[in-house]
Amino acid sequence: MTKLTGQQIADAGLRGWANLLGGLQTRVHTNDFATGLSVVTAIGAVAEDMNHHPDLDLRYTHVDVRLTSHDEHGVTERDVRLAHAVTRIAEAASLEQESASVSRLELALDTPNKDAVLPFWAAVLAMEPREDDVSDPADALPVVWFQPSGDEEPRQRWHPDIWVEPAQVRPRIDAALAAGGTLVSDDEAPSFWVLADQEGNRVCLCTWQERA
Repeated sequence: MTKLTGQQIADAGLRGWANLLGGLQTRVHTNDFATGLSVVTAIGAVAEDMNHHPDLDLRYTHVDVRLTSHDEHGVTERDVRLAHAVTRIAEAASLEQESASVSRLELALDTPNKDAVLPFWAAVLAMEPREDDVSDPADALPVVWFQPSGDEEPRQRWHPDIWVEPAQVRPRIDAALAAGGTLVSDDEAPSFWVLADQEGNRVCLCTWQERA
């Protein structure tokens, strides 16, 4: 099954879902653990019928759902169909489903010598090394990727990349500026914006838009 583009996903008519870093994510607010468990059970039954299984995170007041097609390394029609089914489950239970509070975290290490340091981080984090990053097979820890940089000092070596739904970029930027931060660059918008705190530590807000 073919991986969908960001625009194809945006055109799929999903409500309450965010397209974040190769997967669809949503949060279903359940208010108590028992309701959350019933939602997980209902999703599990539908997933078994479809033979396509989501990642579920059951918490006391909500259930987080992430859908991705691992064989295609992204979102396919299977994920869209299951996303619609999850929405129907939430609606049938009169539960709020939203994506405004959902995000996906990556960590980036700026380095002039990726080949030397990548194996170290794979070892110390017990992650799988790939060409430009290291990843947790259980998907419990953020991906760590290695961004080419110069070796001038002083320099910021680590920065977080926070993936959000495009509609959430402006509210997050406004909140960050109100908290004393600065917008360093929007040259690559809408792919990503660079912000910094009062000490100059940088962070990128990233979206699926205008990416290959």
